[in-house]
Amino acid sequence: MVDALSAVRWKRHQDAVLELSEHGVVLIVEDTGCLQAKVYLQRELFVRYEFNAAGRPRFGVSLGLFVDCLNTFSVPGRSSMIEIQYPGPDMQLLVKSVDSLDACIYAEIRTRIPDTISWDYNFEPAGSTPITFTVKSAALKEAIDDLEWPGSSIQIILQPVPPSVTFKGEGHGDLQIDFMYYVNTDLLIAFHCDRQVSYRYKYKFLRATTSNLPSSVIKDNRGSKLTIGRGGMLKVQHLVSVAKTATSHIDSAGYQQPSRIAYIEFFLKPEIDEETVTYGSKFQNSTLPSILDEYVPRLSSSSIR
Repeated sequence: MVDALSAVRWKRHQDAVLELSEHGVVLIVEDTGCLQAKVYLQRELFVRYEFNAAGRPRFGVSLGLFVDCLNTFSVPGRSSMIEIQYPGPDMQLLVKSVDSLDACIYAEIRTRIPDTISWDYNFEPAGSTPITFTVKSAALKEAIDDLEWPGSSIQIILQPVPPSVTFKGEGHGDLQIDFMYYVNTDLLIAFHCDRQVSYRYKYKFLRATTSNLPSSVIKDNRGSKLTIGRGGMLKVQHLVSVAKTATSHIDSAGYQQPSRIAYIEFFLKPEIDEETVTYGSKFQNSTLPSILDEYVPRLSSSSIR
């Protein structure tokens, strides 16, 4: 859980909103109405998950405090069992260790009534063909880290012929990083684009999408999926292993059951300039679709959003 939540912690003092439902927990963080991130923790990730509330309770909490608190319960070398409960007698978030008969660690975290999430836009496809690519997470992080020194916004260009993705920074210097699809399909895993598109994104927000990727994601050499939607909205998706399944085994075909996964989404608005106006259009208010729509079957009409 610490790995998953730390992935969306891009600054020291950061507030988050937790939304609870019968399907699990969603944690939402936002920065100045330009960047929003969501962590989806499905109920199957928990050893036991009990939900008895009416509706979907929402409460605010300090993300840094919550992560630091969870770290306090961690025991090096082994997985610690904790119980998280909401609400407490005074609307606190209660955390306590439950895997030791000799001692118990207990914490209370104050919560607040959350402000309304200031932007919640419908991520619509940019056309009949999705504009998307999947690149190895380690390569994506390294490329974005390298783009810091030009000191400007970053232009992302996708073109179908030759199929490629370009990250370009201009400022104190010029730097361009190209991912060629047919040259190295082990690096650029998937690519779908039927026309050239180009949008600019503020570097600090783009960097936040990979700055705290857990070492497990880099070690597993997972792929991160980036999609450009209507108006240039950029969606960046990561999968983070939370824990191995208790019955993990290798079947007769040599396939090992996957780890339990937390789903992470970042939504980043483009900078408004002439290029954006050329390719984009105005955003429309709606509810963001869940990453669960892409990775797992729809649970129900009231599934996590």
